[in-house]
Amino acid sequence: MNIYVGNLPYSVTEDELQELFGEYGEVTTVNIITDKYSGQSKGFAFVEMTRQADAEEAIKVLNSSLMKDRNLKVNQARPRDERPRKPRGGGGRY
Repeated sequence: MNIYVGNLPYSVTEDELQELFGEYGEVTTVNIITDKYSGQSKGFAFVEMTRQADAEEAIKVLNSSLMKDRNLKVNQARPRDERPRKPRGGGGRY
């Protein structure tokens, strides 16, 4: 199962997330999303876990938990096409 982890401290590493989620089961991948120009973390990541039951337990326990003075937002990641689109505003041509 793919898990979204938001409100991450910018200093967190993939190894730290691997260790944190590894307490609940086997972690396949950890991917911290970074700015393509600066390389700075954007404050969220995706964690893939092998077993759905382990992932659900991790979500239940870790959602709203504290990590380096930040309350994590942890839930099942949704595929891109299921997310609502944000309207793009500004300077249309007339």
